Amino acid sequence: MKQLRIGMLLGLFAAAGVLSWAGARLWDAFDTLPSVPVAAPIVLAVIAVVLFSTALSLRGRLRAQRERRPGAKGVDPLLAARAVVFGQASALVAALVSGAYGGVGVFLLLDGMETDARREQTIYAGASVLAGACVVAAAFFMERVCKLPEDDDEGPGEGKPA
Repeated sequence: MKQLRIGMLLGLFAAAGVLSWAGARLWDAFDTLPSVPVAAPIVLAVIAVVLFSTALSLRGRLRAQRERRPGAKGVDPLLAARAVVFGQASALVAALVSGAYGGVGVFLLLDGMETDARREQTIYAGASVLAGACVVAAAFFMERVCKLPEDDDEGPGEGKPA
């Protein structure tokens, strides 16, 4: 399983931002610009909290298992792998969604925020970008928690599958 790369996530964010900015300009030309839902930053924040709390739970269980504490509940390797995959998928989707809302937010900032509705939409878009960044940070934390410790006894390439 490959690790998340910040460059790829930033590229997805930028591409989605540019496309949504262009789409927002087009929609606004026809006076049909869709609004940023209030639920967007809330849903992204809930996903970030779920990822972070899962990572904290797994970290505690892995630490107890490593220290061989009596009565420690172990972590199934498949559960850890599924948690990492969930984190990676969430980070990819969050990068796309944050880019889309970021592009709309930039359009709203540049176009002018004369009305209260436009100001609210800009705030919701900014909050969505911030919540998406929290999802990405939680996904990186999940990867770090579930990463297998390196084996220092083996040389480079020895005993590792190709």
